[in-house]
Amino acid sequence: MNYPVLSSTEAQLYVADVKASCAYFTSKLGFAVAFVYGDPPFYGQVYRDNARLNLRMVCEPVFVGDIREREHLLSASITVSTADQIKQLFMDFQSAGVRFHQTLKKEPWE
Repeated sequence: MNYPVLSSTEAQLYVADVKASCAYFTSKLGFAVAFVYGDPPFYGQVYRDNARLNLRMVCEPVFVGDIREREHLLSASITVSTADQIKQLFMDFQSAGVRFHQTLKKEPWE
């Protein structure tokens, strides 16, 4: 059977400030800016290797109250090849001063 093969996805992240978000992703997380639209910016994309994240400005809360904290909601997931790479990426982000909602840990679905 011939069918289309999906080769990648691009997460859409809702942000209050596209310019500040681009700066965070480039300075702290090692991403580069692919594009930014608008003046002031209302949409953009950052990338690192094969990971692409679209940043869309939203001027009001997307989630109600503290549901993200209560339900541990994720905005995006990026896969790396090995457990060693995960640890290295986590340490790189820690060194850059990135704050984490939770520490690195092995989950049952891994």
